[in-house]
Amino acid sequence: MSISGEGRLRQWLSHLLPQNHWKERLTSGQATPNATPTLRTTGISAAGSGISAGEVVKPHPALAKNGSQITSSNQPSRTPTDIELETIEWGERLNGPEDASPPTPRELENNSGAASPVAPGVRHTISPVIPSAKHPYMNRWRLVACCIGFFTQGLNDSAVGALLPYMENHYHVSYAIVSLIFVANAVGFIAAAPVCHTLNNRFGRAKVLSTCSFLNIVAYAAIIAQPPYAVVVIAFFVLGFGFATILALDNVFIVNLRRGTELLGYLHGVYGIGGIVAPFTATAMISSGIRWPYFYIITLVLSVLCSVAFFFSFRGYETEDSTTQLLTTLERTASHATTTDEKRSILRKALKNRTTLLGALLIFAYQGAEVSISGWVISFLIDYRNGDPTRVGYVTSGFWGGITLGRFILVRPANKLGPRVSLIVLIALTAGFQFMVWFLPNVIGNAVAVALIGFLLGPIYPCGTGVFSKLLPNHLQITSLGFISSMGSSGGAIAPFFTGLLAQKVGTVVLNPICIALCVVMEIAWIGLPRVVKRTE
Repeated sequence: MSISGEGRLRQWLSHLLPQNHWKERLTSGQATPNATPTLRTTGISAAGSGISAGEVVKPHPALAKNGSQITSSNQPSRTPTDIELETIEWGERLNGPEDASPPTPRELENNSGAASPVAPGVRHTISPVIPSAKHPYMNRWRLVACCIGFFTQGLNDSAVGALLPYMENHYHVSYAIVSLIFVANAVGFIAAAPVCHTLNNRFGRAKVLSTCSFLNIVAYAAIIAQPPYAVVVIAFFVLGFGFATILALDNVFIVNLRRGTELLGYLHGVYGIGGIVAPFTATAMISSGIRWPYFYIITLVLSVLCSVAFFFSFRGYETEDSTTQLLTTLERTASHATTTDEKRSILRKALKNRTTLLGALLIFAYQGAEVSISGWVISFLIDYRNGDPTRVGYVTSGFWGGITLGRFILVRPANKLGPRVSLIVLIALTAGFQFMVWFLPNVIGNAVAVALIGFLLGPIYPCGTGVFSKLLPNHLQITSLGFISSMGSSGGAIAPFFTGLLAQKVGTVVLNPICIALCVVMEIAWIGLPRVVKRTE
């Protein structure tokens, strides 16, 4: 009895998955347009399959209308690699031909969504359902929860600059000792880096995010109680750990949505709004006679809201698309019949990745400059520009206002022009305006220059993170971005701490050369990153 082309194809595919599974794929129109799928037979006898070596098999009409044909040959098909098997998703093809015209480097660099890396010679068809801000529906509420988290972190980070002089007076400590809160915060970020991935896999995103928000609640409660300074330092360590984990998981979630880089820019803009509000609020409260620790009542209440929002919005995040995950698991299981996974440390892989290391250096220098300016510019204006402490506190709000506007206004044009060129220009201009702060002996002129520095710095973090996500393999993203975030916080601790140490000897004017040097480091790290081309694992 003769077997039709469709029957032969089904008979071959049945070796991998049940017939009904492939029937749905063949009849649902999922075949990739203008592709030429090939079927190669090895070790299949004519008696067993009805196909002879080298025979051209006529495809099903659903495939034939696209000019496709299925052939057999004596050459074996390529066995998928372990990494391909781990990254294959439902709707992807392992052994299909390459696109006739691959995307250009500029198209890949400007692409606003994060995609899975593809092995050489392997075509991956993008799944028709790409997560976005509105799909699945719960993503809307997840973005709201992320907004609250970013806003709270913005309040937390920018308030320190306005509160620092009052903390010094309250605890009667020097610049160097009060700077220990920056160090403790950085150590918390570093401690979170190696465990983010493990915590996420073990407990799920909802529990991890809500628990970290609860840790922040405990830390804020301790600060409000006005304990000994050592307890305040420990509280900042806890805040560093909590915010580092939240930031890493939120960044990975957002950057893998449709138009992820733009969304990340907007949410980091919300962080900047928190940065604007905090110095205004803290300065106004202290000017009204309210004690400085009571500012943290605001962040405590927001952290309670964060904990609840994260738990309910991310609950079931890992299992919400069960059908797609089941089909993906079946494909991996079938393909694994002839392969074995190699178990190696995710953290070791991440630390050997060039993008991870240079990205960490870039964000280290970026946050070092950002936190140093936010934390010490007020002291500089008081010491060297004879600024009024009750007024120059608002300069920090101008700085964070610039960061916020930069993230809302500049991220989209920077992506269209190309992040690589855009950030080179922005970093160079930042260094130029820092020279103005250094040598222009005028409080108003300095305040304007500081605001412009914030405006230029604003897009660097979201644009940089978007590029990192395109260069990093999916299985390294959480660990690598967590490590990058932790190193960023390290920069946000080491640079202001080093500034405080030098300020003890030569004055707060050292803020300016330190920030300019950090801009040079940013340029070197950014230029050294690999170009966004067709990625390989």
